Amino acid sequence: MLPLIGILIVIVGFALRLNALLVVTLAGLATGMASGQAFLDVVAAFGKAFADSRYIAIVWLALPVIGLAERAGLKERSRDVIGRIRAATAGRVLLVYLALRQITSALGLVSLGGHAQMVRPLVAPMAEGAADHTHPSLPASTRERIRAMAAGADNVGLFFGEDVFVAIGSILLIRGFLEQNGIVVEPLQLARWAIPTAIIAFVVHGARLLLLDRQIARDAAVARRQEDAP
Repeated sequence: MLPLIGILIVIVGFALRLNALLVVTLAGLATGMASGQAFLDVVAAFGKAFADSRYIAIVWLALPVIGLAERAGLKERSRDVIGRIRAATAGRVLLVYLALRQITSALGLVSLGGHAQMVRPLVAPMAEGAADHTHPSLPASTRERIRAMAAGADNVGLFFGEDVFVAIGSILLIRGFLEQNGIVVEPLQLARWAIPTAIIAFVVHGARLLLLDRQIARDAAVARRQEDAP
């Protein structure tokens, strides 16, 4: 029972809202030492695990880069650039991103988009900039709706696009589930039948994105009437 002390440390640490990384590290050290290992052996195990999976940490290097780019005016610059395109609207911008996200995901390039690295710093500001160009005074609720639709475009594009790529975890999961229930199918068959679903998802969500422009226009009109009211 003593090696399970790490679980107690995690529960208490999280309940006290302590630093999560510190709590998990202490829990790992306590568990290792309680199971009879020397302190240096436990630290060595931590180092080996980090060295074996250090490539995973490379992804996190993009986050400070995105933060610095935002601080330097990335969001403002993207809004200004898209605002100069007269034909651009919030719905059209998001529709283009939906298509790109779905196509690249179908090719297995699922890391090209994402909320943190693409939607927040680029796609959502560009959609807002296009809406501001047509309707300068947008209420805060409408801006939140635009951001939500930008995140939704990324989710739909990734979710329904990645299943078209045969070498993806979701395809293997579906194949394993069907095989457990006596249905044997090849991954290529699953990927092929994911194409109609991806097309339907694009049409449905694309229509919602185009209807977003009408909703923005209605919200802007209501906001103008409220401003003009005595």
